[in-house]
Amino acid sequence: MIRTICGVVLSIVFVSVAALGFASGSAEDVDDSGDTSGDEAGSVNVYSHRHYEVDRELYDEFTSQTGIEVNVVEAGADELIQRLEREGENTPADILVTVDAGRLNRARDRGLLESVSSQRLETQVPEALRDEENFWFGLTQRARVVVYDPERVERSELSTYEDLSSPKWQDRIAVRSSGNIYNVSLLASLVAHHGRDEATEWAEGIVDNFARSPQGNDRDQIRAVAAGVADLAIVNTYYLGIMHNSDDPRQREVAEEVELFFPNQEGRGAHVNVSGAGVTKHASNPEAATQLLEFLTGESAQRSYAAANYEYPVNPDVDAQGVVADWGEFKADDINLGLLGDHADEAIAIFDEVGWR
Repeated sequence: MIRTICGVVLSIVFVSVAALGFASGSAEDVDDSGDTSGDEAGSVNVYSHRHYEVDRELYDEFTSQTGIEVNVVEAGADELIQRLEREGENTPADILVTVDAGRLNRARDRGLLESVSSQRLETQVPEALRDEENFWFGLTQRARVVVYDPERVERSELSTYEDLSSPKWQDRIAVRSSGNIYNVSLLASLVAHHGRDEATEWAEGIVDNFARSPQGNDRDQIRAVAAGVADLAIVNTYYLGIMHNSDDPRQREVAEEVELFFPNQEGRGAHVNVSGAGVTKHASNPEAATQLLEFLTGESAQRSYAAANYEYPVNPDVDAQGVVADWGEFKADDINLGLLGDHADEAIAIFDEVGWR
């Protein structure tokens, strides 16, 4: 069974994985269902920014099928990265799981992750959704899209991210603060595509088009559109999926009042980001850690992620599920997500320069 340790007790030390021993099967011995040819069980220690029940269920399933116990520490991404830096060679962590490719790149650049050689991972995770040198791999995808009020916005008016800076949207856009990692990565993608100058002009235009000062999370932006505070908002698909399937009838009503639009479908495609994971530089059980990543990107686990958490699979052999599938297929930007981390500092500087708080 999985053992979850909350971030407030991060000082708790794991039982040494080395004392428990590795699973005898290599990474290639595990098939998509997680079966292993080895007879011995070990354990793998995960530092995770993800906090969803489906993750815990998948870890339990991995343990059931392999005998490898999964121990989890849950905390914020920055806190976990800082902890890995402090612990150095003494870290008990075998895997870092977090959201946003930029954060994964940060962990890589600080020497906290190890390159993994696995044909299965390279098959199950497309090149654009993993590090170029296999230091990290995407687990799930989320598209950053536009939601709009169909009574105040004609769908034909919408086209690209770039167009959102047009004066026609003045005082009509709701979006989170510049401190939000999803906005940082979206702007980083624009820097990668167009260069700093054009990306700066875009950010200035968005600030001019704010319907209100940035505040709240993505669901708050959707609520702002439904309430008439803004005509459209920039949000992640994941949050709209949550609202559509909420136990709160008002959240479901709000989700029904807006429509979703995938930008740049006639060009490079909609911006996507990932939650992802990498094997840590000083992992005690790199073989078991690789087995877990192969399991999580296999077809069975990918279907579970998609069905339970309203995310898009990274595995190209698995289709979107439920309301996410109902939104239809879309063209995704195939820029390698490693570039988001490369341009993150530029994006943050641009936000500060244009006054996007």
